[in-house]
This record gives sequence, C-alpha cells and structure tokens, in this order.
Amino acid sequence: MTAPAASPRVEVPGTVDEAVDRLAQLGPDGAALAGGTWLMRGTPPPVLVALHRIPELRGPFGALATHTELGRLALPPAHHALGRAARLSAFPQVRNVATLGGNLSAPGFAEADLVPALLALDATVEVATQQGRRREPVEAHLRDRGGLVVSVAAPAPVGRRSGYARLTVRGGGEYALVSVAVSAGLDAQGVATGVRVAVGSVEERARRVPDAEAVLEGTALDEATVRRAGAAAAAVLSARDDLLAPAWYRLEVLPTVLLRAVADLLEAR
Repeated sequence: MTAPAASPRVEVPGTVDEAVDRLAQLGPDGAALAGGTWLMRGTPPPVLVALHRIPELRGPFGALATHTELGRLALPPAHHALGRAARLSAFPQVRNVATLGGNLSAPGFAEADLVPALLALDATVEVATQQGRRREPVEAHLRDRGGLVVSVAAPAPVGRRSGYARLTVRGGGEYALVSVAVSAGLDAQGVATGVRVAVGSVEERARRVPDAEAVLEGTALDEATVRRAGAAAAAVLSARDDLLAPAWYRLEVLPTVLLRAVADLLEAR
C-alpha cells in the first residue's frame, strides 16, 4: 500500500514582509494559504504560509476579502460586475472562504469568477516581493503571478457601469463554462464609450477581447450589435475542452452570455 502523504506544516507570519521572505526561502516547497479552496484540490506542498493574521491583507479590496464579503459591499455602478461575480461564484460554502487574492494567484484556475470582472474594470494589483512593492495591471499579474497579492484597486468614474454573466452546468461544482464581464461609459443617449470586454473560462486564462470591444464601441448596445460582438470574440478565442464542456460549445454560447452581461450592465445603478 502507498503511504498516506504527510500533512503540510502550517506557518503563520504576522506581516506581509514576513510572509514574502518565508515564501521566498521555501520556493517550491511552500505556498501561501488563504481560503485554500483551489490549493486543496491538489497535493499541497510541505509548508503552507497562512495569511489570516496579517491585518494589511484585510479590508474591502484586500487580498483576504472573501467572495461573500465582496458580494455584500455597496459598490458603485462602475464596480457592479465585481460584486455580481462574487455573489454568483461557486456556492455559499466556497464563497465564504475563497478570497480575492486567491482568485488572482491560483495557477491553472481558468474558471476564477473575479478575474474577468477585474480585467473589465481596468483594475490594478498591489504585489509585494522581496524587492519591494509594485502596482501592476491585472493582465500583467496573470502572466507570471509573481509576488504576494496585497490589494486591488479599480477606477470608478461617474457615468461608468459594468455587468457580469456566467453559464454553469449543474453538478459541476458551479464552475463557469463561460463567464463575461463588460464595462463602459454611457452618455445621455446611451452610447457606450471606453468599452471593456473580458472573457473567462473559455481559454486557459481570462483575458480582454479587443475585437468584441471594437464592435460595441460607440453603439447603443442593442441586441444585434452585442451578438455581433460575441461572434467576433468567439472567432478569436482558442477555446479549451474539459470534462464539463467541449471547446465548440463554449464558443457557441459566448454571444448569449455576453448579451446577459450587457443587460446586467444596463441595469446597474
């Protein structure tokens, strides 16, 4: 018989700097532990550096903010997509422990609901490393996921709104097959400017889709135009197959999910 894997040792630093230094010392033998909802799906490393005693990581947009906490915030229309993504993510037991920092840091987690919303909101991430602190766009952070996420910030100009929608399969852990976040400014005539469209779950990593943004820019976001934008997105995305859905299906339903996200944006107040 194979011997059971040894339980990881848990260390509990009290500051961001202590956590960063310890994670650097451990290298591949250590990992940061927040909610652990993704980390515990696999085999954890020998040492887990628990973050729950670090006050700096808490707060409305701190790395330890849970999906439940984010979903309860009274957010402006510009940030509506983030609150909705948090409320729809997974199921209550996961939302109560899964964190903002975890969604941004988990490698291989294509279904992370908060990430498309943050991309559409032009959010930036504050990251701590042994070389100091830096603030970088979410897209840049997703490329290397280096350092320890401290907090997130996003602009919220008056007149800007955002929306979010997802499609799931019952019995699949409530992970999204497709998720879409949209952000735009709307003038008095309802014409959209500065459009941002981000798609999650379709490719291995969520990303913005400029082709869809270009179709929606300067329009009133009517159904026919939104569907054309969805088709434009489907034409450039390299969809993935997994146990929940084939690639072709993700692309087929993408225009409908985009339409729902735009409807959510138009209703945001």
